[in-house]
Amino acid sequence: MSDKARKLFEALDLDANGMLTREEVITALRTKGPTLAASGDLPVWALGDADASSALFDAADQNGDAVLTLDEFTAVVDRRFGWS
Repeated sequence: MSDKARKLFEALDLDANGMLTREEVITALRTKGPTLAASGDLPVWALGDADASSALFDAADQNGDAVLTLDEFTAVVDRRFGWS
């Protein structure tokens, strides 16, 4: 698990409960995404609309329980963003 993935997870976890919901991912990427990209904490090409954010969520939700743990999230973003 990369430090970048952990930092991104924490930035997207709006209620700081240690899990991400689909709505959190969509909302956080829409509101914080440009700032995260500008600071190098998110690839610029990873910024997208709600459909792209939802697709990222679906790719990471390995067990289909509609929430992402840190492990589920980092497994996908490390690979997708080339951080591992």
